[in-house]
Formats: sequence, structure tokens, C-alpha cells
Amino acid sequence: MSQELISYHGGHSGQYCNHAEDLLEEIILKYIEQGFKAVGITEHIPPVNDQFLYPDERALGLSATDLAKRFESYFSEVFSLKKKYAGQITIYAGMETETVTGYVNHVKQLIETFRLDYIVGSVHHIDDRCFDYSRSEYDGIAESFGGYDLMYQRYFDLQYEMIQELTPFVVGHFDLIRIYDDAYEERLTRPAIAEKIDRNLALIKSLDLVMDFNLRPLTRGEKEPYITGSILKKAKRLGICLVPGDDSHGVAEAGNHVSTATQMLIRNGFSTQWPVPKILTKGLKR
Repeated sequence: MSQELISYHGGHSGQYCNHAEDLLEEIILKYIEQGFKAVGITEHIPPVNDQFLYPDERALGLSATDLAKRFESYFSEVFSLKKKYAGQITIYAGMETETVTGYVNHVKQLIETFRLDYIVGSVHHIDDRCFDYSRSEYDGIAESFGGYDLMYQRYFDLQYEMIQELTPFVVGHFDLIRIYDDAYEERLTRPAIAEKIDRNLALIKSLDLVMDFNLRPLTRGEKEPYITGSILKKAKRLGICLVPGDDSHGVAEAGNHVSTATQMLIRNGFSTQWPVPKILTKGLKR
């Protein structure tokens, strides 16, 4: 049974992401140095339009058009690096989605245009408001819903729709909605929320998708990855595949905690026969 180091959600670089650091090639070299045989590079997609620019992008005076051009450069670079380091590491060229108004056609067009290897399907927005950029925005969204429980429920509904629409090979940081919630462990078990989690997990299993065992919380000093222990147990019972994702944003983070996470998955009875990424999204002209 293979226990090779791998990440299917990582490689955000300062070259193509304002909240990351370092050159993409430097990050690839760090993976090689650590003994990775395969890695998925999954840069964020450009926004659908200027409405969905992040605050740091606005501060720099960037537009959606600017970011689309930068994204084109990203794919040119990642395919170049794929070829350059083919004898040392297998690089899967991917992207991480957003879930905002207009995202379905936008993502499908990007897949058609760039012929990438796979996508990570993520939800960072609730009804077009980004919840993971700051605690104040997170709390404000919860208040607008009348509480955290209802915000969680809406998040999992949007995630369900995204999985149905995009069929992403990897479902990114499944329980990201807990990011600023100190009471998340108990909240995720509340019946109305747990029912939606169970529904989403059943869909992931029925489509034979991979779940991202996302290690960014460990890099931030938190106690467990996305997904939390209660959801991990449910995924195991259903036989869902989990693959480590370092969600790295620079050389210093590339490969962080992957070895520990792999051993954690083994202890919990998960297979480490990692599947090969591919495009599953329907309705393409490829």
C-alpha cells in the first residue's frame, strides 16, 4: 500500500495569489526536496466580475480582467513546470473554484479554455458574501441569517448545489464554515446541520468524489484539519476517499503536516491508494 507524500490542494503562490508568497517554481522545488512524487497545484479561479474582488485585490487596484490575465499566466507556468520537472514529480494542474452568482458557467468555461487536470470545488461565499476573509465579515453574515446555525445550514446547501453542478474531483475543506466558530464541534452535530452534512456526504459517495483532508488549520496552530473528527468518522463509514491537502500559500507551508495527516488517515482505516485526478464536470465540449 502506497504511503507516498501527496497533496491535492496546494501550491498557492505569491506569483498568482495576493495572500500567498513566493514563486510557484520555488514551491514545486520544496515539494521535490521533501520527497513528494505527486502534487496538485490548485490556484484560485479569477472572479466572475469585479463584484467578487477580494479586499486585497481592490486595494491593489486590480480588476477581474487583470486577474483573468494572471490566471492565464498561471496555467502557462504550471504546464511549463509540469514538463520541466516531469522526471522528479508529477504535477497535476488544477484550480480551486468559488461559489458565487454566475460561477457554474464561469468554471465550465475555464475548464474548456485551459484543459486542466481537475478541479477543487470550494465554497468561500454565502449568498455572494465571503465568510472566511475576516471574523467581522463572518459574524456579520451570521447575524444577517439570524444566527450561526442558519448560516451553517445555508453553507451546506450551497455546497450541495456546487457538488451537483460541478462534480469536482476534490471537494475542498468540507467544513470550512467552522473557521471562526469556537463552538463548531458541538454545532456540527446539531440535527438540522448534521442532516445536511449527511446528505452532502451521501452525494460525494454516490459520485465517487474525493474529500480534501485539508491541513491549513494545523499550519495556523489549530487542533485538527478540515474535516473535524465527527465528520471524519462519517466519511469512513461511507467509504469516502480522503486525500491530504496542505493548502499551502508559500514555500514555508508547502508539504506541512502531510506525513502526519497520512498516518492519521491510516490509523482511521482510510486507504492511501490515492486516485488519479481527472475532470468529472458534465456538459463540457471536450
